[in-house]
Amino acid sequence: MKNIFLLLTAIGFGQFINAQDESTLDKTTTVKFVETTIDYGKIEKGSNGVRTFTFTNTGEHPLKIYNIYSACNCDIVAQPEEPIAPGEKGEIKVKYDTEKVGPIVKTITANTNTKEKLIPLNLVGEVLPASTDNNDEEEKMKM
Repeated sequence: MKNIFLLLTAIGFGQFINAQDESTLDKTTTVKFVETTIDYGKIEKGSNGVRTFTFTNTGEHPLKIYNIYSACNCDIVAQPEEPIAPGEKGEIKVKYDTEKVGPIVKTITANTNTKEKLIPLNLVGEVLPASTDNNDEEEKMKM
């Protein structure tokens, strides 16, 4: 009987703890990005691949960026470590590896406390082969 009472007390206490956790969950907010797609345009191999996504917390609660996932050959150079207060701006810096020649069609995903939870951010453009003196001379000869 004593064991049953202890078990029921433990279960009741566990429910109380869960109720506390649910009441302290992050409140959702809203965010507005200046742009959700960065267009590198046509850039030369080896060019600076660092770009910045700028955003504003347009909601009433602090904006939290929990993680940023990248399934591409780009790095997350910097992201906010602390919550962004309502009305404040923040930045996410990314670096695309411009040593790979070809089209850029990549998406990174920010995991946030917004209603959408996951916000896709896109990188587009094209990395062109680096121009060399030989290529320039060949082009002049064709003219």
